Amino acid sequence: NLDPVAAYKNRLVLDLYPTQAPDPLHDLIAQRLAELEKPPSANTAAAAPAPAHDPLGELIAQRSGVPASPAPNSAAAQQTPANEKPSPVPESKPERPTFANKQKPKGGGDQTDRLIVVALDPGHGGEDPGAIGPNGVQEKDVVLRIAELLRDRINDTKVNGNTMRAFLTRDGDFFVPLHVRVDKARRVQADLFVSIHADAFYTPRPQGASVFALSERGASSAAARWLANKENAADVVGGLNVRTQDATVHRALLDMSTTAQINDSLKLGSAMLGEMERVGKLHKPRVEQAGFAVLKAPDIPSVLVETAFISNPDEERRLSTPRFQAEMADALLKGIVRYFGKNPPLARNRQV
Repeated sequence: NLDPVAAYKNRLVLDLYPTQAPDPLHDLIAQRLAELEKPPSANTAAAAPAPAHDPLGELIAQRSGVPASPAPNSAAAQQTPANEKPSPVPESKPERPTFANKQKPKGGGDQTDRLIVVALDPGHGGEDPGAIGPNGVQEKDVVLRIAELLRDRINDTKVNGNTMRAFLTRDGDFFVPLHVRVDKARRVQADLFVSIHADAFYTPRPQGASVFALSERGASSAAARWLANKENAADVVGGLNVRTQDATVHRALLDMSTTAQINDSLKLGSAMLGEMERVGKLHKPRVEQAGFAVLKAPDIPSVLVETAFISNPDEERRLSTPRFQAEMADALLKGIVRYFGKNPPLARNRQV
């Protein structure tokens, strides 16, 4: 119920969630492919200006085998009057997007030729505020701001010439079930999943940042187990849908995929911790492991980052400052870049 405001009296507001949440990146790719399939008319081609550099459009065109747009030389030729002979244009090779350059950098590792997608998951949201600090700072607000800053930094960064794009599981103050967060990351075929939170405990003394990966055999410490139970209380997550009726095969495939995911997640978490300790204290110097529901995508390296203890008054104040939020976003970005520098993503055709 909402209190009366101006001409509005008492109101009852209902939040309706679709069975399949819309996916902005999925819709954008589908729209681009639909535009590529339309044959351009002569008038449209003549009036269209030279397109701006669009890495996502060029990648889609490369995968589909359809030119992304007419070359500027051909557009200029169409604008030439019929009675006037066009001036000769020297032949030039088509420009290749920078992230599609297959030449290995000097002294660098292996390089891939595709878009890198990082799913960012700001914890909680909507009616679920998450942890609340002694002075009323809510976890859902600070982690969303850090995720937005990290998204902007990822979108402006390349790794070994490969363009990176960030995808937010939520971009506003609304609730997203835990299994939907995982489904969104898998739908865009994310290469990484980073869930961002602010830690809390029932006493104000604990402090420092932490990074968690999935555990096959339960939590690595009593505190990790307590925290995992607290975060998972909001929802439950379904298992991997492997297309087989054989339970033994299903279990074997799931175990193999989960083991590889955990190993990669530990590498990512270690790279992040190495950068986060430059920003502030660490609660534990190593990556901890627990059974967080949002880390259970068996095919995506996933970590849960506890940026600080919001239950600690000093760290609550730091969490609410733009400076700390920017420093934490910078540290997480550097950790992601370090991870991909040593662990290039596998080649993959992204299905729409």
